[in-house]
Amino acid sequence: MSTETGSDVSSDISSDEVTDVIDPRPARRLDVPFQGFVVDMVSDEVDLGEAGGIVRREYVDHPGAVVVVALTDDGDVLLLRQYRHPVGAFLWEAPAGLLDLDGEDPHVAAARELAEEADMNAATWDVLLDLLPTPGGSNEAVRVYLARGLTPVPDEDRHVREAEEADMVVVPVPLEEAAALALAGRLHNAATIAGVLAAAIGRASDWETLRPVDAPWEYRKN
Repeated sequence: MSTETGSDVSSDISSDEVTDVIDPRPARRLDVPFQGFVVDMVSDEVDLGEAGGIVRREYVDHPGAVVVVALTDDGDVLLLRQYRHPVGAFLWEAPAGLLDLDGEDPHVAAARELAEEADMNAATWDVLLDLLPTPGGSNEAVRVYLARGLTPVPDEDRHVREAEEADMVVVPVPLEEAAALALAGRLHNAATIAGVLAAAIGRASDWETLRPVDAPWEYRKN
C-alpha cells in the first residue's frame, strides 16, 4: 500500500543544506484592513510563480520581540506568571517584550525587560536561538537570549509594574524541571518552551550552542 504525501521526497539535498533562506516572492500591498497600537493586519498580493500562481495573503505585521532565559548561579530559570487575555489564561513565561522602538539594539531591549519584569540585571548575555512563532500568519521574529550572572536591581531603581504586570509573580525553577514541565504540557508559551529546551540542550553541551550577543539576525524587522 502506498501513501500519497502531497510533496516530493528528494534525496538530492543533504542534511547539511537544510537551512532557512530569505527569498521573498514579488508582492504588492493591497490593503491595511486594521492598524493597531502595536500590530497591523495587512493584505498582500503575492506572485508564487508558474506553479503557485498569484494569491492573496493576509497576515499580522509585527515589530518583533525579545525573550530572556534568565539562569541563576544555582541553575534555576526565572519564570513569570502573567495573565494573557487573548487565551484567557495565566501563563508561566520567560521575561519578554516588544521591539517597538525603531532601531533599538535587541540586546538592550532584552536587558530592560529582564530588569522591569524580573528585577534582575545580568553580567553575561548570549543568543540561544531565533524564532518565527507563526510564519503562516505573522512576520513576527523573536530572539531568545540566555542571561547569566544575575544580580538584583536596587530597590530604588525598580520598575513600577502596571496592568497585567501589576500582580506578576516570579519563581525560580530548576532548568531540568522547567524542561519537563514544557514536555508535560504544563507550559504553553512557545518562545518560553523553545528557550527552556534550548538552554537545557546548551548546558548539556557545555554551552557550545550559544552565539554572540551581536550575532546576525536576518529576520529582524524593526
